[in-house]
Amino acid sequence: MKYRIFGKTNWKVSEVGLGTWALGGGWGRVSESDAIGVLEKAIERGINFFDTADVYGDGKSEQLIGQVLKSTDQKIYVATKFGRRLDPHVSSGYTKDNLERFLDRSLGNLGVHTIDLIQLHCPPIDLYYKPEVFEALDSFVEQGKIQHYGVSVEKVEEGLKAIEYPGVVSVQIIFNIFRQRPSELFFEQCKKKNIAVIARVPLASGLLTGKMSLATKFPEDDHRNYNRQGKFFDVGETFSGVDFEIGLKAVEELKRIKPDDISCVQMALKWILMHSEVSCVIPGAKNTKQLEENISASELTDLDPDVLKGIKIIYENLIKSKVHHRW
Repeated sequence: MKYRIFGKTNWKVSEVGLGTWALGGGWGRVSESDAIGVLEKAIERGINFFDTADVYGDGKSEQLIGQVLKSTDQKIYVATKFGRRLDPHVSSGYTKDNLERFLDRSLGNLGVHTIDLIQLHCPPIDLYYKPEVFEALDSFVEQGKIQHYGVSVEKVEEGLKAIEYPGVVSVQIIFNIFRQRPSELFFEQCKKKNIAVIARVPLASGLLTGKMSLATKFPEDDHRNYNRQGKFFDVGETFSGVDFEIGLKAVEELKRIKPDDISCVQMALKWILMHSEVSCVIPGAKNTKQLEENISASELTDLDPDVLKGIKIIYENLIKSKVHHRW
């Protein structure tokens, strides 16, 4: 495992972290024993960055991480998120009292006194124009309840606005072969301000694994079934906002240019890691086999320039017009 500096925190984090949405729910059933097994194996294999949220399984993901933290001496950086428990989810609900209530719940779920990194969880865009919210986060740092804070965003514009606040140390954003816009102005500004970048949804909700087809069926409780039209949250979180059939066509093209000695997963993750502005990529894993494949991307040599050129052409021909301007 290779490690990178996490922006101005100066943490050394594994360049491949672990996203734990699937361990809490929303991706079909994962047993508690499988979830614990994934977390323990991740630590064993050198992952020291876990990303979670208070709404993943209504706190289940945080609780599972808390269990595993008690049984290891390794320093594991835990990044959780809050804000989505608001109903309705509107910026006026992001009061200091509400945020502190959510924060205290996460502290209890994780079984810690201080959270390493708390992130606003894809809040409404007008929240980024409310400095009082960021002042509340500053106060949580002063109280010792959190060490640092960042934001998880849907749009590049939200990330650019967020990093105007001096206390923001990180931005989590969707970045993958199907969502390339962040590599333009956004990465440039993050590098300039020493902001850590967490790349989420790196496999486009599994599309980029190359293991799906038109015949693939998803469980009722899997967001790839119930959120394809963005009914429950931003559609960009499901298949990166790409139409499933179009995504499958693009993946077939990617398979044609993929080196024979690596998998689609490895190619997709390595492509992300070749962007030095990315501090950590956080693929999920529902079992240790998936986890090992994710981790192996850290050990690969860089992709050949011809492969990179091919990826760019496929994106521009099949995907760009559908997503680039939206997020």
